[in-house]
This record gives sequence, C-alpha cells and structure tokens, in this order.
Amino acid sequence: MQFATALVHAGREDLHRLGVHALPIDLSTTYPVADLDIGTQSFDALVGGAAAAENPIYARLFNPTVARFEQAIAALETTEAAVAFGSGMAAVSACLLAARQRGEEVLAVRPLYGTSDHLLRSGLLGVRVRFVDVEQIAASITPDTGLVFIETPANPNLDLIDIADVVRQAGDVPVLVDSTFATPVLQQPATLGAALVLHSATKFLGGHGDVIAGVVCCNEAHAATLRQVRAATGGLLHPLAAYLLHRGLPTLQLRVERAQANAQVLAQRLQSHARIERVMYPGLDTVKNSHLRHTQMRGPGSLMSFDVHGGYEAAVQVLKSLHLMTVAVSLGSVDTLIQHPAGLTHRVVATGDLALMGIGPGTLRLSVGIEDADDLWADLCQALHA
Repeated sequence: MQFATALVHAGREDLHRLGVHALPIDLSTTYPVADLDIGTQSFDALVGGAAAAENPIYARLFNPTVARFEQAIAALETTEAAVAFGSGMAAVSACLLAARQRGEEVLAVRPLYGTSDHLLRSGLLGVRVRFVDVEQIAASITPDTGLVFIETPANPNLDLIDIADVVRQAGDVPVLVDSTFATPVLQQPATLGAALVLHSATKFLGGHGDVIAGVVCCNEAHAATLRQVRAATGGLLHPLAAYLLHRGLPTLQLRVERAQANAQVLAQRLQSHARIERVMYPGLDTVKNSHLRHTQMRGPGSLMSFDVHGGYEAAVQVLKSLHLMTVAVSLGSVDTLIQHPAGLTHRVVATGDLALMGIGPGTLRLSVGIEDADDLWADLCQALHA
C-alpha cells in the first residue's frame, strides 16, 4: 500500500473477520482461562516478550486494541513491530532499560527533549550518559556503549541530524531516533538504518490534545525485549488511548501537511519582523543541516523557535498578549501552541547547557496548528507589538 492508503487501513486487517467497520475497544483487564495448560503457555510467552498468545491472560501483558495501533504505526514506519507505552517518557525509559543488556553507557547528542535529557543525567535507570557532538560518535563508542540516542528535528532548536551518518558511526550499537517532530509523514528513520524509532504519540500521532502515549518502532528482536520491560514495569498503553490514536491516523498526513504549510508562512514573516532576533526553522536554512529536509525528510515540518528582542521580559509579554494561540507545553495538536522552553519543557536542563543548545531567555517555541495562517499571523503581530 502507498503511505496515504496505509494511514487509513493499517492495523485494521481483522475488522472484516470481526464483522465491524469502526475500530473496537477491548477494555477487559483480565481474560478467562478455560484451559490451564494453554493459560500457562500463554503467560510464559507474553512475559517472555511474544507479540501475542492464544490467551491474553491480563491486560498488562496484552490488549488487542493496543496491538492494532502497534501494527498500524509499525507499517507506517516500515518496521517489523512496534511497542506502545503509557507515555513518551515511559517509552524512553523502556529503551534505556533494554539497552542495559548491552552496556550501561548511552551516547546522546543534544538538544533532546528536556525530560529525556534530565532522565539520562539523573542516573535513575542505572545508565551513564555522555553527551557528544554528532561528529564525535564513532570516536566515542566503547565496549560499554549500549545505545546512541538522537532527536531530529531537535527540540527546541530544530537542528537536523544526518541519521544515516549516525548509524554508520555507531556500527553495531543500536541507534534510537526520537522522530516526534517529523512523524512518519515527513521522516522514516528505520529506512536509514535506525534500530529504534521513538514517538511521543501524545503529539502529532494523537493530534488533538487528549491522549498521553509513547511508541517505539523496531524489529521483532528489540520489540520482544521492550515488551518484557513493559510487562514487568506496567507501562502498557490504555486501550482507550490506543483507540483514539488509531482513529486519528487516517488524518495524520492531512494535519501535518496543513500545519507545515502554515508554518512556512509564519516563519517567513517572522524572519522579517523588526522585533524578532532570529527564527530557527529548517525551511529557512537557519538551523544545522537544514538541507536534510530535502533528502532525509519530506518537508521542514510545523515546529519552529524564535528569539524575541528584549529577552525574557519581552517573551513573557508576548505570551501574555496572545489571544488565539494557546500558551501551553506539548505540540503537534490541531491548534497552535506556544511555550517558553527555558521556563517549561527544558527547565530541568542547566542554564549553561541551555545556552550551548541555543536556548535563551527570549526563546519561544511555536507548534503551528491547522487554523488559517492569516489569523495566526494577526495574533502574533499584535502580541509582538504589545
């Protein structure tokens, strides 16, 4: 199937057999065990990381509604499997725990989402992190390196990283790519060699601000380990959230492309606005490796950051003066969201490190929605003039 068709039909292969058109929701927490031998065999299989078993046993081990969503997103990311979690950070945590089987060190390239950065630095999961420049990955690999972790486009400065080059440098060390900003509409890291593709499904995949979720797309071997972690730690995605995510996939490309078109308009206008110091957006060639939007990606996306003249006080005044845009964390919703990275999403990152990432006191991150571009621009203009 072509991508647009897969968005509509992937993960729905069993609906005809079930005799339904809309996705069903299975809310069962437990499943009757009519045959104990089958039950024990199913339990062993699911705890061991199997994708399914004859008896689901217990919802912490398997849920058919969640499995349908996993099948759908795996098809969109061109991977053998996907494993869904109760949040993006639960998905990150599972990847870090699974990586410890290989080694306790993680190489990471900044910037990352602030909480990912914080989790790596905290040592809470027993991993050690070394933050390196992307050019230093090959030279930094040691026998104890269990994972290479990158995010592209980066949060919040929108720098792009050459995934294929990172995979080459990493050698046989798995590469985890947080592809939340791009979605499979604009980027498919697995086709470039990434072992693990991470999405905070709360964002574009959900798209309506009503789901918290995470998902990792990968091969079956990695998926089996991630399922073991999920079963042991209880990180399963709730079936109602899985239903909402799966229901929203058919419109993902329409939403992403409309928001991207709006973002291109706003970025160009912001760049020439007298009260803006700089705009960070791949479509303007104002970020690192912006050329990758033509090769690695299928467009620059709908996220951007910009610095307001006047620093923190001016940024706060802009946020207070907006009427249409919502001042809130998160991103990828149908409505436009704006937030202050240093004060919110990246507040857990040290001030000195923020500066190295290009995040200043006057930096605002804008997640452009699908509203009318002129209405969004009018709101931004009046706020900037305030």
